[in-house]
Amino acid sequence: MGFFQRVGNALARFMYGRNGADHLGLTMIWTAVVLSVINVFVRQSAVASILNLLSTVLMFWALFRMFSRNLPKRRAENAKFMEKIWWPVKSRISTVRQQKQDKEHKYFTCPNCGTVCRVPRGKGKIVITCPKCHGEIRGKT
Repeated sequence: MGFFQRVGNALARFMYGRNGADHLGLTMIWTAVVLSVINVFVRQSAVASILNLLSTVLMFWALFRMFSRNLPKRRAENAKFMEKIWWPVKSRISTVRQQKQDKEHKYFTCPNCGTVCRVPRGKGKIVITCPKCHGEIRGKT
């Protein structure tokens, strides 16, 4: 058994029963890294101190969560993060990406209710009736 394999086995034994890295922990680590990079370019010492403190707190909190043995509490925190932040942001990003890739349709958002309406491109100026609130949307395809 090689050195690296022994180290890997020791790390696996150490992490057994601990939370490890989840979406919330990784998001906190990446946020701390981004704040540290921003801190490099900040000239004001007060702002730099606040960014440095925030980055350090996020990093220690992420490490605490990774090494925690209170699995039900950490999983509940991660589930709440996924429900309130991760999935809405991810679904919004994927929707925008899908709409940009769709070259055959134009998307309009109803100003009254926020419903997204899809119409074919190349029809000129049109008036769309919202299927939800029956409001009018004017636009050019």
